Amino acid sequence: MSTADAPTALIVHAHPEPHSFSTAQMGAAAHALRDAGYRVDVLDLYADAWAPALAREEFGPVDGHFKPQAEQQRAVKEGTLDAAVKAHLDRLLAADLLVLSFPLWWFSLPAILKGWVDRVFVMGAVFGGDHGLFGDAALAGKRAMLLFTTGGSSESFRPGGAFGAVDDFLFHIHRGMLEFVGYEVLDPVITYGPARMSDRERSAALERVRKAVALTAADSELTVR
Repeated sequence: MSTADAPTALIVHAHPEPHSFSTAQMGAAAHALRDAGYRVDVLDLYADAWAPALAREEFGPVDGHFKPQAEQQRAVKEGTLDAAVKAHLDRLLAADLLVLSFPLWWFSLPAILKGWVDRVFVMGAVFGGDHGLFGDAALAGKRAMLLFTTGGSSESFRPGGAFGAVDDFLFHIHRGMLEFVGYEVLDPVITYGPARMSDRERSAALERVRKAVALTAADSELTVR
């Protein structure tokens, strides 16, 4: 299969330290996907100084009350989306697989990544308008997965653990963001507590990430055969 025919994975990475374990984990995942035959496109939000706030200023003059989703729909119809948003939206729509890479902060996405969702999951282009929700949204038929690290141990994120089941914290992302715009959500790849690991343990954890992502790619219909 030619490179042009290969499926595309878009990794959206959100960690402010380029030498963090989270960034190394993202690199391991990208390597595994390339080995599986994907073209890998990486958006590093901190490195790109992504502006996370969905603000009225990006839409030009707004009459009356500012209604963000209405302005998004209008900008889609008129072809006036903010240039940075349009560039990221095009990359999102071109990808067969979306990977959100981040550290779990306050049991959720870092603000810069949530702001990316706010601005790039554009109403009228990804959902709503000429598109519906869930199975009728624009990204139906595509896949998404979470790749993240935690501060707590795996035991603390189990039912009955100090924090409770990790899936409870992921529901609003899996269902409220990814499935909402049509994605089939794959199992997350998680490294628990890398800050408490030795260098040897972190190396082993990165190998587990590579294997988990490779297995996900191998199980996907998008895999190059």
